[in-house]
Amino acid sequence: MKNFAYPIMFNFLILSCIIMVSCETPHYYKGVYVEPLHEEEISIRAVEVAHVKEVWFAANKGRIGVYNGHEVAQIVLHHNDSLLHFRSIAHNGTHAFALTIDRPALLFRLSFDGHQIVRADLVYTEDAPGVFYDAIDFWNANEGIAVGDPTDGCLSVLITRDAGATWQKLPCDQLPPSIKGEALFAASNGSIAISGDQALIGSGGAAARVFKTTDKGKTWSVAQTPMIQGDAMQGIFSVASYDQDTSVIFGGDWSDQENNESNKALTVDGGLNWEILAPAQGPGYRSCVRFIPGTKGQTLVGAGSKGISISYDRGESWTQLSDVPLYTLRFLNDTIAYGGGAGKFVRLSFY
Repeated sequence: MKNFAYPIMFNFLILSCIIMVSCETPHYYKGVYVEPLHEEEISIRAVEVAHVKEVWFAANKGRIGVYNGHEVAQIVLHHNDSLLHFRSIAHNGTHAFALTIDRPALLFRLSFDGHQIVRADLVYTEDAPGVFYDAIDFWNANEGIAVGDPTDGCLSVLITRDAGATWQKLPCDQLPPSIKGEALFAASNGSIAISGDQALIGSGGAAARVFKTTDKGKTWSVAQTPMIQGDAMQGIFSVASYDQDTSVIFGGDWSDQENNESNKALTVDGGLNWEILAPAQGPGYRSCVRFIPGTKGQTLVGAGSKGISISYDRGESWTQLSDVPLYTLRFLNDTIAYGGGAGKFVRLSFY
């Protein structure tokens, strides 16, 4: 009798190897097709993808917009006859929330009916010296966080536990003290990264540190990072988390955007320790970093005024994918993202 066990087992091993290699080999993109969805003389630094038929952006000149898959609807918001300046927007599954910079800080809850923004309810106001909010995000439908520059010796942190109906500012005795000259950047709504019950917040200026909560804002710690720091426009501009252990910070020196020394770093232990990525290699300043969905935390995109860069090895090496300048982007899936920049809101198709 012929022995068929060997060829059967051999073929099985070959097939297993092929499957393993195909599962572990990253998808390499050739480029990015950029489709303008809205063009206007505004600055769009915050984009939020609720789902394929509801993609929001927030801008200056009071503009809040939402794309329903066919067209962009807008609302223009004023305060005391002045147009508001928005750099933060988030969605909790029911409503969008847009937050102004500068004084007074105004937080709006927005309702969309699929065609128009039908309501903009003011749910939080703060009028105090030094107030300046930079980013907003949600852990779940009920619990969210907004963060801003230090006031009274600590970061400004707002928390909601009732789906955004009300927001409370944490007292400084619940937060690590800030360092004189330390601040956050309102460059891409990227100062916060959420994973599970965790949130990481990246700072810059006099210090580039990462503030961390593992219980949705109840308790906090802070860790030093080796990122470039010391001057007002240096530090962490964006944070992205793949899971509660693995996160990346990106930024650099806004005043020297070609400088790629100590402008990106990785943690694999939940933010306790950070290691510089690609020192003096790859892109310089970027205002936004994101993990591409479905790539097992290996593929990263960095976007900024110098274009879009991509890494297939979790930040160890980088390739310039596009020279299109953007301030921020958010992914719908592994091939479609939406971005904002100077005068434009766009859809990006990675191919």
